[in-house]
Amino acid sequence: MEELWDESKESWGNYPKTKAIVRKLRSRGQEFSQVTEGLDPELDLLPYGQGRSYGDSCLNDSNVLLSTEKLTHFIELNPETGVLKVEAGITLKEVLDHIVPRGWFLPVVPGTQYVTIGGAIANDIHGKNHHVGGTLGCHVKSLELLRSDGTRRICSPQENFEWFRATVGGLGLTGLIVWAEIQLKKIVCPWISRETIRFSHLAKFFELTSDSDSKYEYTVGWLDCLSQGANLGRGVFFRGNHLLLREASEIKVKKEKIKTFPCNAPEFILNRFTMKAFNTLYYHTHPSKKSELVHYRSFFFPLDGINYWNRLYGKRGFFQYQCVVPFEGTKSSIYDIIETFASSGLGSFLTVIKTFGKVTSPGLLSFPRPGVTLTLDVPNEGKKTLRVLDRLDEKVVEAGGRVYPAKDARMSKESFQSYFPERIEFEKYKDPKFSSSFWRRVK
Repeated sequence: MEELWDESKESWGNYPKTKAIVRKLRSRGQEFSQVTEGLDPELDLLPYGQGRSYGDSCLNDSNVLLSTEKLTHFIELNPETGVLKVEAGITLKEVLDHIVPRGWFLPVVPGTQYVTIGGAIANDIHGKNHHVGGTLGCHVKSLELLRSDGTRRICSPQENFEWFRATVGGLGLTGLIVWAEIQLKKIVCPWISRETIRFSHLAKFFELTSDSDSKYEYTVGWLDCLSQGANLGRGVFFRGNHLLLREASEIKVKKEKIKTFPCNAPEFILNRFTMKAFNTLYYHTHPSKKSELVHYRSFFFPLDGINYWNRLYGKRGFFQYQCVVPFEGTKSSIYDIIETFASSGLGSFLTVIKTFGKVTSPGLLSFPRPGVTLTLDVPNEGKKTLRVLDRLDEKVVEAGGRVYPAKDARMSKESFQSYFPERIEFEKYKDPKFSSSFWRRVK
């Protein structure tokens, strides 16, 4: 079979640039040997969904990507229990479009609905409700794992549990997830009761989250990452719950007006001054406090309203840096991390902060742990950016925290080993034929 090298495989961060042979699975029952027929046996394999990871965990430079784009079938939805069984290539958007009108919702969603079920499990996604719901892996009832030797395993908390815990959050390295069963949550309408509160400094954020986490299922904060001094960590706090009024299901939903970012923006547009102006404007245009009803799409996926918004960062792309560190009140190392970034000369449009709860994921390499998580979107300015992010790594290591592999494109082997001592046990379950650009960098 003739090989097709795609010269433009990139992640959502547009960094790094890679090439790969792409093979597509035709159906969930297809034999693995048929998918890999004629391939050089020395090439590594990696499952590939929508490529929406920010770093290189979804890339396999000069090797093979196994596309699941044809595995998009709904297999079964139990209307009584809310257990959904779907193929791994279906996106969260396709799932939500199907289940929300039937009174169900996904138990955990990230910041975009354009990721696949397989990718969501492989990266053990978390969302605004981690403090009560944990990660997606906490709600996966079973999955089928296809290995490179052609064997198939049904994995669940009750069956082949070691394989299950290695696959949840396993970055696609234990084999290919073919289908999965997920426990959905009951809702009565697609609306969220949201409250927005502006806060003037980081300590106030912690007051808000402490007060909110027992009353609201969803909580998250946006930070002005360039503010310093008395205003360090000022921002906007969002909290919300699913609306429980059945009458609200009659409210008409406005048709989505999706805009498209037309091209890669010139690099000079993004600089510390424009980002500071944006952050100041965003902060002051939000009221001190506001309550409203919003559709779940605008609450969970505001950036999905702009196709290819990542083009804002230009051809060089950007790094999304997400860390979690233990929470220790006003002595938390997150203060030092935010202050270090604020004084670095870099900037971030989208800076998100949230507290993780104590719900433990079954995933061996799952990222969340109790503490504070901070996410930065940082334009790629080459060595300057890398030096600052390395400095943040050092602080995360000192604090006993970790950085999210699903969003990483530059962490060192030493940092990864510090973040994830579980990697030694994980190696027992990794498929010997599967690898990624990320794994070869950090193993």
